[in-house]
This record gives sequence, C-alpha cells and structure tokens, in this order.
Amino acid sequence: MNFESFLALQVPQVRAASAQAVLALAADGATVPFIARYRKERTGNLDEVAIRAVLDAREEWDAILARQAFILEEIERQKKLTPELREQVIATFDRDALEDLYLPYKRKRQSRAAVARAAGLEPLADWIWGCGHGTETPQPGQTLELWAFTFRDEEKGFPDAESAIRGAADILIERLAESLELRDLVRRELREKGFVVSRRGKKPKPNSRFEKYFEHREAVASLLKPENSHRYLAIRRGVAEEELAVAIEAGPEDDLDERLVRGFAAAACTVPDSPGADVLARVARTALQEHVRPAIETEVHKALRQVADDVAIEIFAANVRKVLLSPPLGPKAVLAVDPGIRTGCKVAVVDDAGSFVKSAVLKLKSDESRSQAKEELLGLVRDTEVQAIAVGNGTGSREAESFVRSALGESASTVPVALVNEAGASIYSASDVARAEFPDLDVTVRGAISIGRRLQDPLAELVKIDPKHIGVGQYQHDIPPHRLKRRLDQVVESCVNQVGIDLNTASTHLLTHVSGIGEALAEAIVDHRAKNGLFRSRRQLLDVARFGAKAFEQAAGFLRIRDGDHPLDATGVHPEAYEALERFAGEIGKTARDLVGTGAALVRESEALRTALGSFTFDDVVQELASPGRDPRDEFVPFRFREDVHEIADLKPGMTCPGIVTNVTSFGAFVDVGVHQDGLVHVSQLSDRFVRDPRDVVSPGDRVEVRVLEANAEKGQISLSMRRAERPARGEARAAGANGDPRSRERGRPRRGPDERRRDDRDPRDRDAARANGGRLAHGAPGGPGAYAARKDARDRGGPDRPARERAHHGTDRGRPFAAKAAGPPPKPRKPAEPFNNPFAALLAIRDSFKPKS
Repeated sequence: MNFESFLALQVPQVRAASAQAVLALAADGATVPFIARYRKERTGNLDEVAIRAVLDAREEWDAILARQAFILEEIERQKKLTPELREQVIATFDRDALEDLYLPYKRKRQSRAAVARAAGLEPLADWIWGCGHGTETPQPGQTLELWAFTFRDEEKGFPDAESAIRGAADILIERLAESLELRDLVRRELREKGFVVSRRGKKPKPNSRFEKYFEHREAVASLLKPENSHRYLAIRRGVAEEELAVAIEAGPEDDLDERLVRGFAAAACTVPDSPGADVLARVARTALQEHVRPAIETEVHKALRQVADDVAIEIFAANVRKVLLSPPLGPKAVLAVDPGIRTGCKVAVVDDAGSFVKSAVLKLKSDESRSQAKEELLGLVRDTEVQAIAVGNGTGSREAESFVRSALGESASTVPVALVNEAGASIYSASDVARAEFPDLDVTVRGAISIGRRLQDPLAELVKIDPKHIGVGQYQHDIPPHRLKRRLDQVVESCVNQVGIDLNTASTHLLTHVSGIGEALAEAIVDHRAKNGLFRSRRQLLDVARFGAKAFEQAAGFLRIRDGDHPLDATGVHPEAYEALERFAGEIGKTARDLVGTGAALVRESEALRTALGSFTFDDVVQELASPGRDPRDEFVPFRFREDVHEIADLKPGMTCPGIVTNVTSFGAFVDVGVHQDGLVHVSQLSDRFVRDPRDVVSPGDRVEVRVLEANAEKGQISLSMRRAERPARGEARAAGANGDPRSRERGRPRRGPDERRRDDRDPRDRDAARANGGRLAHGAPGGPGAYAARKDARDRGGPDRPARERAHHGTDRGRPFAAKAAGPPPKPRKPAEPFNNPFAALLAIRDSFKPKS
C-alpha cells in the first residue's frame, strides 16, 4: 500500500489532488485556518474539518511507518528477520495486526516459557506438538512420561518428568497464544458477538448515578457505534469510582466460550490419541483463558474507549465552539455581579473597552442591608452610565437577579439584565493571567470583571482560560488530556480566526490564537503597539520585531484595523488581493474605498476579476466588500427565567419553563431553568421526531422551552422534555401505529410523508385505472398527475373522498384523535369493492380471515 491508497481509505470524501494540495501547503508552514480561508482554489474549497482529516491521515501514516521500521529493526537485531516476514510487516497497516506480528519477537520479562527453553525443554515441546499434529510418530513403548524423564534437570528447576512436562506445556501455551489465526479468531468473536456486562461494584453509593448500570448488558458491536459510546463512558467512570465492575462475556444463549475453546483445541491437537493429547487440551484452554482472551479483551476495551473518546472530544469541541461564538453584547459599559449569599455579591464595573472602573459589595441578608445595597446599585448604574448588567449564574444567582431586576424596576430603569455562565471564572481570577492584569485587586473582584467581559465579548474573555474549564464537556476527566487539549486548541484557533481580531484592541491571549502568530509574536505586537501607538495599516506589522513575510501572509487576513489608512484593512480581504482590486477600481474610475459597501455590486459584475482571483476567492471578496467588518456571531438578545421558579421544589410536572442549553452530550442536553441544577432532556425527549444525534437539534447557549417531567429535590435530578406532547404508551403506539394511522399498523411501520410516498401508496382504484389504461394515467384521472394532491386536500377537510376507514380513526384532522362533528350525520361508508376487482380489498379480506372471532 502506498500513501495515496491509504489516504483514499482514510478520507474517501477528499479528492487526491485536494489532499496533496493540503499536504504541500502544510509542509510550507500554512495553518489550517489560512488554508481553509485563503487557499480554496488550490484545495477545491475544502473546509477545516476535511483539511484536518487529511493532516490526521498523514500523521497516522507516518506513525505506522515508524512502527514498522521499529519492529523490523528489533527483529533484525535478534537475527530472526526473514524476507517473508519483512514483506509481511511492510504490507501490514492495521495496528492490531502489526502488533500480532511483533508479539513473538517482543522483549518480555523472564517468562516460564523462557525458563523452560533455557532448560532445554523445547525439543520435548516440539515432540508433543508433532505427535499431536501427526508429524511425529512415537517409537514403540515411547510414552510421554518416559520421554519427558530424559529431559529432567534438577539444577534448572525440573527435577522429574512431571515438571518437565509442565515446562514443555508452558512453551506450547506461548506458541498458541502468539498464533495470528487464533488471536484473530478471538478478536472477531468478541467484537461481533461479545457483550459488555456491568454489575454492582465494591463501593456503590446510595442513589447512585450509575444505578442503571448495576445490571447492564450490551453488545460490543452496539457500543462501538458512536451514538451509543456514551454508555461505555459512563460504565468506565463507574468502574473508576468502584461503583461498577465490568467484563466482556458471551451473549444470552450463546456458546461463545465453548466455541473458542473448541477452536483452540482444534489448533492444538489433530490426533486425539497422541501421547500428549491431554497436555495439548490443557494447553489450549490455558492459552485462551489466561493469555489470548485477556489480551484481546484489553484490546476491545481500548477500541471501545477510542470510539467513546473520539465522540466525547468532538462533542466537547462542538460545545466549546458554540460557547466561544456566543452572541456578544459589544463595546458597552457593563456592571457585573458575582453572586454570594454569605459574603455578599461582588460588583465590578467595566467600561466599553473592558477596563476596570469601580467595585463594590452588595449584602442582601437583611432588609436594612438590602435597602442600602439597592441605593448603592442604583448609584453605580447612574454614575457609571452602564448599558447592561451581567449576573453570574453561580450559587445565589436567581436571588441576585431578582434583587437587581426589582431595584431597576422601582427606579424605572431600562438597563437590561443578563445571566452569564461563569464556569471557569474562579480559575481565571486566581491565574497568573489575572494577577498580571489586576495585581492590586481581590480575587473576587477579578472574577466579577471576567463575568462582565464575558457579556461584552465571550470569545475575547474565554480564550484566557483552559477550554476544558468552560463546563460543556462529557466525562472530560476520563478523556486523554493531550488529545483533548489539542482538539480544543484547534477549536479556539478556528473561532478566533473565523471572527477576526481588531489589531488595535486585541489582548496578547487573543492574538496568540491568530493564524501564524503564536505567543512570542503576540507579545511583540502588543509591545510595539504600546511603544509606537495604534496600527494604521496591516503593512505596519512588518515593522514588528521578528514578524516576517511568512507570518504576515498567514495572519494579515484575520486582523482588522478600523478607520485605518487602507479601507480594505477593515475587511477579511487578504492583502494579496489588494493589487487586483485596486487595478480594477482604477479601470472603472473608482478607488478601493468606492468598492466597499454598495460598491461591491461593481466587483460582482467583473468576470475578469473572477478569473484573476479564482471563483471561490472572488465570492469571498465580494461578500467581505458587501459587509465590511461583519461579525459572524448572532446578535445579543437578553434572556430571563420564570419569576416563580428559584429551586427544584418550585418545579412541578407539566410546568413549562424557558431555559438555556448548557451542555449537549450523546444521550441528550442539559438545560438551565434557573434552579442551580441543570435538568436533562433525554435524546428521546428532544423532538417529536426521531433524533439520532442531539447536536442536530440543540447547541450550548440555545434558548429553549421545556416541559417538566419530573423533579427530584432529594437526588438533585430534573427530567425535562421538549416534545410537544407525551409519547404514546407502547401498547397504544402498537395498536394505532406511530402516528395513529391504521395503515401504519397494517404495514408495521410509521406512515411516510407525502414526499416519501412510493407509487404503490396510491389508492388501489388509481392503480386499477392505470392498469386498465396500459399503465398510463391522464392528467385529472384517478391516480393521474395532480389527482393525489386534490384527493389529499379533500381528505384533510374531511371531504367525501376521504376513505371511511380513515375518517373513523382520525375524524376531520389527520393524525389526531377522533372527534365527532357537532352537527350533521356521520359520513356513509363507501361500499367495498369486489375482492377480485380490487386487489387491496382482497388482501384485507385475507387478513381479516385470520383474525380470532370475538
């Protein structure tokens, strides 16, 4: 296999030419955001996901080649490398198969088989093996015991025949355990037919969150599916906390264990009456149960963990992306409140640039302190001219929010109040970054400042903390830290470059994530800005120490300069396109500034410019010129919870509440309804339709309307639903079909929508008419073009053309319970057609003949 064929297997959706372009650009130092945004012509418009997939495939290829080289070197060092083995290793690109090849030559601890070999027992093992496979014929009177007695060596720990036989058996066990065919047999059986079984562990807790897994059994093949992998993550966490014990076992009524034993026994011995047949039978069982099966079970757990980690990391990454791209309030002065019950609410005011202005503490314990706090709050709002108030969503947030809203309401203030997710704020406030920014402020004040800045610009503030502390992960403590960090860093880099950064206001932390810059150049940019003043053009970046042409190429397009010397510096147009645009502007008697805004229409009409820039780049340039400096994030809209809900006890089944999605996992979404405990909307409750992946329906930060199913204050558990109506009971669903349509019951499946109908779904009379007309249906004829739409309209209105059987089940509204009409006689049932004239009626008659008589 060469790299091109390997790449085609790993990323079949990417054309070979596009993949090679990505690899060439990356080798030249281009970043993923730069390739995705400014090299679309070369890659064929690949997005960041496809680009990273190509780069990951290259990394995997290099890792496999490195492992092959290591294995060949190790075997060569042992003087055991044959040409056939070399070719086998070089041709193997499956990691498990590669390790199986290496296993017989792998350096091991001093095993019992190695001790037996050192004692000279390998000829005895070969004799037992040969007799068991018909390649050795024992001499007359040559029994195993007599022959083994000749191999005794008391000095080496084998004083008699019995111990010599045990030593030979150890050699044979290792031989069987290293068989590629047998290991592949066990691997295949466990993956395809094995079950992961979890049971109650040593330290189960009362009201355990793992209670549903105390007696749980699920197929390995099922858990290897990404949509089910969250259950393996939960089991793994339960095992780590010793609340669960896990094993891989056979399925119900499956003889997997005996089947594997028979497979090993058949490989160990083909001559049942050979002298060592009994030894070989024990060797086969031992090799399977003590060596191969444990190793393959570990391998299966590793595969399950790999799938689960991949899904969890991608869910975490998607959630972090959504949070980072939350709608910003913008450059407006904000009063931030960090709620506190015992020590009071810490308040900090930040101006429109995010700079600290003033702080205070509001105590809300007594009526007197609340009155004083109200005056102080209104004074801060008035004196600092704040345009919004941010309240952290930690403990006491609803009380603080109610107090703030009440105080503002009494003063007739229209300043909006917003709850802000403060996950990670405490980590930031105690970090070196916060100490460097505010060395003289208390930790609690730093936390309040962070809350206020998160409202102004979530992206600019959240890049200062480790993304895993944002609080939107799924079992993030169980995921390999290096893999999680790498993926989340990629997300941060992608978000920063997608939004674009103001070069004259961006902090070091924000600039660090810009394509091609990094920490050292970010600090150099900030230092240059402090010494020389604001940047007037992108070209001035080349005056920054150590900022070369390559860094400029990678970074310039993602940096914005408002009101600078060049009008295109405020857009996402890369400087490398300036010359073509300026030349075009000159040809039509305009300037580059005339092309921005409404002038983009002039550029859109130029086919010559499209040819010069390339189609993909041209479209991006036109979009940037039409909306210069546009922010891809949504517009900020204030949100508020129900006023009568503050704790779990306030939630009653059936109650509807507004909420904010805080986290999305494989099994559902967590929603904050304002009671300091997120509720779970299980994947089955996310929509009236089937949902395979919760991310298809909701994302962190979404505002949703939920209905309370259950609220358990003792367990701290809230069950919510986003379905419009309760799911029908299983018996009802089976009786009436998935949507109440009797034809769904007859077919055994939910009724299809109009766009999914097949030709056979037409009325049987239409099919009869078609057959009578040679298969052709005239327009307006029953079953012809337009007939179905007209008939459906009549049926939906309860018209006479609607089948009586359907009206009896549905009333006048399809899919809803039958409701009798207030006036008028019931419709007359249509006379059934003769069975031989109506095939559908004939089928119904046959079906009804098998129904039991009441």
